[in-house]
Amino acid sequence: MKYSQLVKAYQEIEGTTKRLEKTYLISELLKETGSEDLPIVTLLLQGKIFPDWDERKIGVASRIIIKAIATSTGISAEKIENEWKKTGDLGLVSENLVKGKHQSTLFERELSVKKVFENLRKLAELEGAGTVDRKVQFISELLTSAKPAEAKYIVRTVLSELRVGVGEGSLRDAIVWAFFFEKIDLKYTKEDKDIVVADRELYNKYVDSVQQAFDLTNDFSIVAKTAKSGLESLKELDIEVGRPIKVMLALKVKDVNEGFERVGAPAAVEFKLDGFRMQIHKAGGKIKIFTRRLENVTKQFPEVEEYANKYI
Repeated sequence: MKYSQLVKAYQEIEGTTKRLEKTYLISELLKETGSEDLPIVTLLLQGKIFPDWDERKIGVASRIIIKAIATSTGISAEKIENEWKKTGDLGLVSENLVKGKHQSTLFERELSVKKVFENLRKLAELEGAGTVDRKVQFISELLTSAKPAEAKYIVRTVLSELRVGVGEGSLRDAIVWAFFFEKIDLKYTKEDKDIVVADRELYNKYVDSVQQAFDLTNDFSIVAKTAKSGLESLKELDIEVGRPIKVMLALKVKDVNEGFERVGAPAAVEFKLDGFRMQIHKAGGKIKIFTRRLENVTKQFPEVEEYANKYI
């Protein structure tokens, strides 16, 4: 898929505040995305290169972006910084400066989502001497070939500031709309104020199935690709050692009565113990410890790692 197609979707999604319209636009993009690119597009729609639980990070600060913009446009870092102070958005700065550059280069080529994705993933793999220069090189390579709007979203993605408003709920529903719309007989256009389905209970079943798959994988890129193969494939997704699942978090209420109002009666009640909730994964002799927020904290708790290896 051309990166320009994804950028067009970014612009349309960013241009509306209506949740249903966002869901529709995302679903239309997912429908036209091939199986190979689907995991990539699903992550990029969220402004991500890795799923939330993955400990790898792009690790690029604003100063590196400024150097990359300077390298690709031939404009001084000082001028770029001045423009940044005016807008507060380096993505917008890169769009304006790429738009205004005077000459093209022999190396310009149309970007694909795969090329953008691969270059940005390489940023997380770099380490050692010369890392900053190589990061600048990978980013500026993309910006040199990018059209103005493409440059904006590349920079925003690198900085984890996509700002188009794709939430988990919209993406979950969009997967249902994209791959199961015929099964649920769903009808919606951008002019509609609500969706129309022949069987609301059946629709909710498909939504619950996609949500369940996400709860088990914590990765919509896996869910989207699997959903394209059908509901039965989706049901086969399961917990995987080394990939944390979302844990159930408590709802805060002011008293017991409100608690029953929130969860219904009868309800199960248990004591809450002070401490640190850990999700421990073990594969052979390798231990991974995650927090409830899916952060890998294995190195911070060597005694727990040792205990888990010995007794589990």
